[in-house]
Amino acid sequence: MGHIDARLRELGIDIPDVATPLANYVPARTTGSLLYTAGQLPFVDGALVQTGKVGQDVTAGEATELARICTLNALAAAQSILGSLDRITQVVKVNGFVASSPDFIQQPTVLNGASQLLGEIFGDIGIHARAAVGVAVLPLDAPVELELIVEFSTP
Repeated sequence: MGHIDARLRELGIDIPDVATPLANYVPARTTGSLLYTAGQLPFVDGALVQTGKVGQDVTAGEATELARICTLNALAAAQSILGSLDRITQVVKVNGFVASSPDFIQQPTVLNGASQLLGEIFGDIGIHARAAVGVAVLPLDAPVELELIVEFSTP
């Protein structure tokens, strides 16, 4: 068992199965020593946990939890390519998108759910750059979408 697997067990976190893509793309792709995930929605067992606009139908607190779910789905996509999350040497960037009501301005707070989870799991290598973007709508009316860029080592 690797260090990250042990850390996940300690935290009581299970990495889910990779979400099936909604269209013509792959869940993750590598180039050089970087892995890019496709945008991940808050799916649990193949269904969206919640839909709607943050600040209108979804609270900031609920959206923060949805960002954590998106992060786990992104890690599942990474693991499907790398074989083990222990190969991750640095979380480079998180790009987060929040379907927001016109007056909602707490997108960074929502994305803190993802950033905090990555710190809990990876420690210092989980510290990353980030974008938190408010958008009008996301696929399937999801409140949050997230993608990761990670650096990895060769086996």
